[in-house]
Amino acid sequence: MTPNEILRHVDHTLLAPSATWDEIKQICDDAAQYHTASVCIPPSYVKKACEYLKGEVPVCTVIGFPNGYMTTETKLYEALDAIKNGAAEIDMVINIGWLKDKKYDLLENEIRMLKEKACPDKILKVIIETCLLTNEEKIKMCEIVSNAGADYIKTSTGFSSAGATFEDIKLFKENIAPNVKIKAAGGISTLGDAEKFLELGAERLGTSRIIKIIKNEHASGY
Repeated sequence: MTPNEILRHVDHTLLAPSATWDEIKQICDDAAQYHTASVCIPPSYVKKACEYLKGEVPVCTVIGFPNGYMTTETKLYEALDAIKNGAAEIDMVINIGWLKDKKYDLLENEIRMLKEKACPDKILKVIIETCLLTNEEKIKMCEIVSNAGADYIKTSTGFSSAGATFEDIKLFKENIAPNVKIKAAGGISTLGDAEKFLELGAERLGTSRIIKIIKNEHASGY
């Protein structure tokens, strides 16, 4: 797989709390130059980035980020506001406490509400933060995400104790519905790892490092 083929699967990401418009603009420029799948940026920059990119690259943003414990109504408002500002893709974080408490109906209803009320014609990705879950909980989330009608299940925020692993992508692939895609995110630090994640079944890669590697820059960050 060539670097250009890998880049078509990358959500080129900058979600640092200290991110400035100049840094976001650079992310947008890189995404346009290297033809990534999207840019993934904080909600406060969505409108300006959409105006700047003029449709050249889809803009993705994060909802309930990074902890996921906001109310469903808050997440819905965030998502609707982001879409009003031009976002084409929404990456939402689940309420991990609900999963630990086995409140499966609440989790499924929240995802379904965001898909139906905010994202009927937009891409909805569901971040489950795999590093905090048991394998049984990951499998349960594959079922919930599939039943709720989301477009993707995503491994990680990149802000917890670990990011994507090959084992989690294999587990997702074995347990999601055929219509659900996979996004691996967090800690993808080499072209070889990126290619392996794609070979294992990931459709998207959330990372800031791949373009840095291609540009021969120091590849730190998400």
